[in-house]
Amino acid sequence: MNKVKTEAKYRKIGHERIEILFNEANNVFEKNQDLARKYIMLARKIAMRLRLRLPKELKRRFCKKCNSYLKSGINCKIRTKNKMIIYKCYNCNNITRIPFTKEKG
Repeated sequence: MNKVKTEAKYRKIGHERIEILFNEANNVFEKNQDLARKYIMLARKIAMRLRLRLPKELKRRFCKKCNSYLKSGINCKIRTKNKMIIYKCYNCNNITRIPFTKEKG
């Protein structure tokens, strides 16, 4: 088989598995936060191994320092200030700032 086709196939499978792992982390978060963290770590390992970029909506669902799944009000705080979205993880006190601009619409 062509190398490009097999790489594309692996990337597609990788994206599907990452989506599944994030959904499982969301479902199991209320019962077991350590298992949710493990799912996030597995998803990140898959993305790094296959050199995939995580979509924006998935990047913002976990803490990049402690790999914990973030749910607003439970283990993280989300605020907006000075054209920035600020995520603060309660587990490790890591602060992530993401700039935003108004959408042109």
